[in-house]
Amino acid sequence: MNYYPAFLNLKSRKAVVVGGGKVAERKVSALLKAGADVTVISPSITPGLQKELSRKRIMHLSRTYRRGDLRGAFLAIAATDSPETNRRVSKDAPALVNVVDVPTECNFIAPSVVRRGPLLLAVSTSGTSPAFARTLRKELEKSYGPELSEYLKLVKKLRVRAMTAIPEKDKREAFLKGLASGEMLKALRTKGAGAVKDIVLGRLKRLTAPR
Repeated sequence: MNYYPAFLNLKSRKAVVVGGGKVAERKVSALLKAGADVTVISPSITPGLQKELSRKRIMHLSRTYRRGDLRGAFLAIAATDSPETNRRVSKDAPALVNVVDVPTECNFIAPSVVRRGPLLLAVSTSGTSPAFARTLRKELEKSYGPELSEYLKLVKKLRVRAMTAIPEKDKREAFLKGLASGEMLKALRTKGAGAVKDIVLGRLKRLTAPR
């Protein structure tokens, strides 16, 4: 199976997770980070999910899955220890459905992810070996550190400033491309986010200085 890669906007979208164990907890955590409106269906849930429920960040139906539970769902995840229940969820899902560790019953699979603020790196082996995808993710975590998060937040602010502070289109485009250059990535790794911030702010100052 060749999968089509996509990043979903789940803000305020209904997502249903069937299952209340550790795997379900991990799935719920990722959905909440994406801003989804999450409902968990399971007779029991982990302490972590219970904490999210007490914070009113999720809804919980304390029972087994029933036909009709996915009505209105944009996305469904089956994460129970019952293959039969998982198959029912897969069959009933109106749109996107993921059955954990059973790619043949999914119409999408979840990649292994590295998050660095606004930066999201996703790794998939197209279901061939999720374990190897996790190994590759760990390599990426070593290569792309937390300094990227700080830098990208700065880049977001500078893009907005540059649109008005640098009226000449060619100079503005050159400045923005410079923010995303290999030179900047190398400097982040060797000098740190603080030093790179000084470099790019210095460039912006020179470009906007009165002549």
